[in-house]
Amino acid sequence: METVRLGVIMNGVTGRMGTNQHLVRSICAIRAQGGVPLPDGRVVVPDPVLVGRNADKLAALARAHGELRWTTDLDAALGDARNHVYFDSASTGLRAALVRKAIDAGKHVYVEKPTATTLADALDLYRRAERAGVRHGVVQDKLWLPGLLKLRLLIDAGFFGRILSVRGEFGYWVFEGDWQPAQRPSWNYRKEEDGGIIVDMLCHWRYVLDNLFGSVRSVFCLGATHVPERVDERGRPYAATADDAAYATFELDGAQGPVVAQINSSWTTRVRRDDLVTFHVDGTLGSAVAGLTDCHVQPRVATPKPVWNPDVPQAIDFFATWQKMPSNRAYDNAFKVEWELFLQHVVAGGPFRWNLLEGAKGVQLAELGHASWAQRRIVDVPPLA
Repeated sequence: METVRLGVIMNGVTGRMGTNQHLVRSICAIRAQGGVPLPDGRVVVPDPVLVGRNADKLAALARAHGELRWTTDLDAALGDARNHVYFDSASTGLRAALVRKAIDAGKHVYVEKPTATTLADALDLYRRAERAGVRHGVVQDKLWLPGLLKLRLLIDAGFFGRILSVRGEFGYWVFEGDWQPAQRPSWNYRKEEDGGIIVDMLCHWRYVLDNLFGSVRSVFCLGATHVPERVDERGRPYAATADDAAYATFELDGAQGPVVAQINSSWTTRVRRDDLVTFHVDGTLGSAVAGLTDCHVQPRVATPKPVWNPDVPQAIDFFATWQKMPSNRAYDNAFKVEWELFLQHVVAGGPFRWNLLEGAKGVQLAELGHASWAQRRIVDVPPLA
């Protein structure tokens, strides 16, 4: 069995998401299982080199996961012929420039979202990568979450009939940082540091909507900064200049007709639902509610018949009228699944639809969401090519 060693530059993996999801649960897990098998019998084994600014953090992280390679010199890593892929999960504001540098160095690129801070830069990355002939991909992890895979199964089986609408609820209370430490970094709440929930989450909702329910045709978005002052990691108060909540309505071109999607995204809400994110899908033949892992269904024949009567307590236990879908297969980590697909793509070629153009669509929707908020109107979403 031939082993293909693939050097992977991992920039920005000392943060929580980069360490846990991309390094430990994806790359290290792939190495532990012996690599990624290819159809021709070869096996791809990633050989990561950790890159960042803090040598102490890099050294400790590399040591903790098997004496991995590490460096604070990105240019040296890009110039090393042993390295074939550049992965970026570092600062959003620096991402476009760093990915351009990697493309110019002839590296294949795999990029976190948003791929850039503007649509112009996001499209430039896609076109540069195409001209350079390098393979490129964008992290679109939610497509491989168990809950959304179960939704995909229902759609493919025709369970919904004609899909009418989608209601998404995402978020939780992020503490202000004074009497309890915040769960998210302070830059998330500074517009000048590319923070804000519209930029963060509409990139996700674009690929979820496009891939499951229909291409996004228009958006109406209202943002808000509900908590105007927070406390940073050093205990210093600061003005929250970015949006911490977004309330958006989308028109979709569904396979069987138009679909309306409404998604609320908030770091200022307290959770009383099945999960931190849920998608409630209504169709003519049935409905489903999916979270990160579970999915509950209610077919037309099992739908209760409530009658509006505010003068008496509700007699129907609505939650009890839904059926939980079984997990009839094993579900791997969503980030790891896409990493494996991208590593296969780099070595074996073939189609990989989750590329920099798809990433640009996410940036486009975030940009148009801000425009909709500023102009207080529905904004059309033109196709990208």
